[in-house]
Amino acid sequence: MSPGANNEGFGLDHSNGAGVLDGDAVENVVIAGAGPAGLMLASNLARYGIKPIIVDDRADKTSTGRADGLQPKTIETLKQLRLADSLLQKGVKIYDICFWNSTPAEPLHRTRREVHYPPEVDVKEPFILLVHQGMIEDLFIGDLRERGIEVTRSSPFLRYSDTQDLKAPLEIVCNDNSQNSEKVLKAKYLVGCDGARSNVRNSIPGAEMIGDSSRAPWGVLDGVVETNFPDLWSKVVIHSDEKGTILCIPRERNMVRLYIELNPGMHDVLSSEASSQEFVMKRAQEIIAPFTLTWTSVEWFSVYKVGQRVSNKFTNEMENVFITGDAAHTHSPKAAQGMNVSMHDAFNLSWKLNLAVRGLALPSLLSTYSPERRKIAQDLINFDFEHANAFADGDPKALAANFAANIAFISGLGATYSPNVLNIESANPGGCLRAGALLLPAKVTRYVDANPVDLQLDIPMLGQFRVFFFTANPHSSADFLSSVSSHISSVNSVLGRATATAGTSYGVLNTPAPESEEFEQPQRYTAMSKIFTPALVTTMKKDALEIAHLPAMLQASRWTFYLDGDVAGEKQTCSEKWLGSVEEGQVAIVNVRPDGYVGSIGRWENSQGGLACQWLDAYYGGFLRG
Repeated sequence: MSPGANNEGFGLDHSNGAGVLDGDAVENVVIAGAGPAGLMLASNLARYGIKPIIVDDRADKTSTGRADGLQPKTIETLKQLRLADSLLQKGVKIYDICFWNSTPAEPLHRTRREVHYPPEVDVKEPFILLVHQGMIEDLFIGDLRERGIEVTRSSPFLRYSDTQDLKAPLEIVCNDNSQNSEKVLKAKYLVGCDGARSNVRNSIPGAEMIGDSSRAPWGVLDGVVETNFPDLWSKVVIHSDEKGTILCIPRERNMVRLYIELNPGMHDVLSSEASSQEFVMKRAQEIIAPFTLTWTSVEWFSVYKVGQRVSNKFTNEMENVFITGDAAHTHSPKAAQGMNVSMHDAFNLSWKLNLAVRGLALPSLLSTYSPERRKIAQDLINFDFEHANAFADGDPKALAANFAANIAFISGLGATYSPNVLNIESANPGGCLRAGALLLPAKVTRYVDANPVDLQLDIPMLGQFRVFFFTANPHSSADFLSSVSSHISSVNSVLGRATATAGTSYGVLNTPAPESEEFEQPQRYTAMSKIFTPALVTTMKKDALEIAHLPAMLQASRWTFYLDGDVAGEKQTCSEKWLGSVEEGQVAIVNVRPDGYVGSIGRWENSQGGLACQWLDAYYGGFLRG
């Protein structure tokens, strides 16, 4: 059994052999906080076979309000997790953005209308998806439940202590509100996903939030409205020089969210009257005049103050305690970034923790979490500071220019990492791919069933690296492919030794397979290894190839054999787009991290298989125990 929402989870036995929570057994990972970041982390760990303990101070999941916007990269990630379908069916898709302005001399009028994600932003889903935060939480809670995991509710994290010995477990103290008593958990790792007032962050020695302390007050209302305003179902920025600014966002179930500036040009000052729902509604009506605005119903109301801050530490000195999401960075909600960046904090950390828990990671792997995600947080804060100021200044041209300059980052596609042991820059990448950046959309045809697929999405997120081999002619590259395949499949390679160790680990430490996997068939992608999935991409025609012609490793991975070219509507082959083409007599290899970021790119002549083997060992030997 696993801990459940009845608050009796402390002391229950775990099917992964972890033992009881309040006894002497040591859990692998304890997660404090069951919002989108904490649940993203938990769901990914569970699908990798690690059964986390999730504690949350709330008695129930989010029911109203809070975050609501999913950006294109987050939608792609949820697609790879096979969790996006219900959201795409129920959510509202925003394709455009409108700007309106009024001055003492001019009545309210539209100043411009733009496509939200123009074609030059190369995303698969060029829209924002508006869904309730509780719907996101429901997805993950359902996924966890299928794997035998529940959130332990009404159990706030209080503090932790450690012995400065990596071999000794952390002692994590939570309160069991139902019994009004403290409980002690022991764990290898603790992750704080517990919000802006994070107790986990406060427990990390020396950790503090750094940044702008000025805070402009805004009201937010979710509800069904009656209005004659013409752009209600677009994303709209409405600015009045005299009364302030509204950000209007369509929502699911015929609702609209309005962010309303309360004290234009003033910070921190907010009377009790201005904090009331009635005042916020009146201010919205004043800004949108001469158009009418009334509410049929209000589902959620809140007042918040804008501030951009980043924690100076995302982990403790021992790198066994981490923070994600609002615990690590806070900012305004107007660009729909908070939930997205928070979930990708967790996504970045999840696969690294999986390898660390299994003893497959060198210390250098977990050491990449803090600099990678702190860079993204700082990039977000820098953008948000300008974005929030443009809102406050009411300059539609400046706001539109700021938005356009940062649109790739807003989509999630422009979130890039600096060079480190995972991201090795190439002297000749050729095409659009870069180490530390995400894969861009590319269509290919899956050989085994002739299905056209998006190569960047086709292989599900199972905590594995993807090793893509690109060749114009697998026949002429046969010796290269055979030597490299034989090497990385053997214990003579880093990947081969890690695969053997992982096989033993996954045989002991795993979670129940959910019913949905009968349709997903993940074993198609783990036929060779739990550590990596090999994939072959070629521009040859299908009639010229047979799976039996391939090396044994690639034959076993037949579901990741792809034909490049002749996909209807595609102007470029994947090889051309990603690598600037691969010439006859060459093989290119792209290592892709489990979170979809490019790790390294190499290119060789057919006679250089031995050099490619050394290159692969050098890359994976930088962070994996081989």
